[in-house]
Amino acid sequence: MARQNLTATRVKPETAELLTLRVLRSERLSPHFARVTIGQDDVGSFTPMGFDQWFRLFIPVAEGSLERLPNKLNALAYARYLTIAKTSRPVLRNYSVRAYRPDGPDGPELDVDFVLHGSAEDGTAGPAATWAQNCARGDAVAILDEGIGFNPAPGREHFLLVTDETGLPAIAGVLASLPRDATGHAVVELPDAEDRQALDAPPGVEVTWLPRTRGAVPGRAALATAQDLAVPATAVHGWVVGESAMAVALRRHWVRAGIPKNDIMFCGYWKARH
Repeated sequence: MARQNLTATRVKPETAELLTLRVLRSERLSPHFARVTIGQDDVGSFTPMGFDQWFRLFIPVAEGSLERLPNKLNALAYARYLTIAKTSRPVLRNYSVRAYRPDGPDGPELDVDFVLHGSAEDGTAGPAATWAQNCARGDAVAILDEGIGFNPAPGREHFLLVTDETGLPAIAGVLASLPRDATGHAVVELPDAEDRQALDAPPGVEVTWLPRTRGAVPGRAALATAQDLAVPATAVHGWVVGESAMAVALRRHWVRAGIPKNDIMFCGYWKARH
């Protein structure tokens, strides 16, 4: 199980129900990223919260496979989801809202970015990445909003934000939602320099991009760079997501550096094979 304190820091949406949306368009952004924009149908019931808002994404695998999904995903509902035959059970993955626009060409719309590893052509890509590269306008998906993990205590004005490619959509949302007078540093490790994206960071937040060297263990470069950052004596909020070992080690480092545990949000999205 991934190490995290998301349960403690999470801000849940006021209401959360299963929403059916449709693919509006898709595009390949870079060597390791694709973007799918979704909207229509139930999108009017989605409430944007900004920051690192995330949701459960259900991708159908057969005709009508979205119809048996629960309206909420508690332990009992998840157990029932697992009883659905694999031939008709929708693929379930967690994703962040890369961007939300209330006035897109087809009405409100959400951008969802997918990290691409492997190849959809030869079957080495995962099911979600494969879907992202092959979906067509009008294809249906379902989402279940889970709120945000970013929840700094009042008075926090300096932020240390760290992630690898899996958290790039989330850190983009955090940076865009920060007060424009915020200060701090954001560190983003990527598989390739061409995977950089434009980020709406406050002027006082420096962004460091770290293209990963071939064969390097994911997360190591981001961890080393973040450990070298000065932790000011003023109130700081730490946020780190991505490779599990990186997130856990950086949280320990920040605690030793004087940041209270309650002022650190960390979540291991995945675990690298060392």
